[in-house]
Amino acid sequence: MLDDRVRAVLERLESEEQRPPGVAVEPTTGRFLFSVCAPQADCEVLEIGGGHGYSTIWLGAAVRHLGGRVLSLERDHECIADWRRNIADAGLEETAELVEGDARETLPMIDDVFDVVFLDAANNHYEELFRLARGKLEPGAIVIADDVTLHADTLRAYAEARQADATLLSTTVPLDRGLELSVVLR
Repeated sequence: MLDDRVRAVLERLESEEQRPPGVAVEPTTGRFLFSVCAPQADCEVLEIGGGHGYSTIWLGAAVRHLGGRVLSLERDHECIADWRRNIADAGLEETAELVEGDARETLPMIDDVFDVVFLDAANNHYEELFRLARGKLEPGAIVIADDVTLHADTLRAYAEARQADATLLSTTVPLDRGLELSVVLR
């Protein structure tokens, strides 16, 4: 599943010193995302905040063999150019698609239903982005929000709201910068 092209791009990105916006997730978070998506047949993934494509590569490699795709949303023009180059270098153009623009504007126009949502955008927009994505999820879908412990001052309310929502089962996973993992129950 992780062929030589994918591994080469991941290794290159891991060795580069990246800067905001688009700072990549940690490699262990990438492996976690891969592990969540790879066993699912026809897995439809929505990535909100594609950055330079590092997490998209993990997600795209995960869904490639059992079917599925990654729809990645990104607004930063520097990130968009890098995203396109990195996805092409990894050979994932058939698996990953990019929607350019602010997710708060582009997400309402997307009619798809998703199995997994990876939320890694501007922290102060998580609540709004979750609300916009929620209508595109059915029972069994998973939402993974990054940075919830790193930016606990901003994202504590997000995590608490997910954990208090009776339509979800949500827990904070203390991996890397912290992930809020929410499963849609109804």
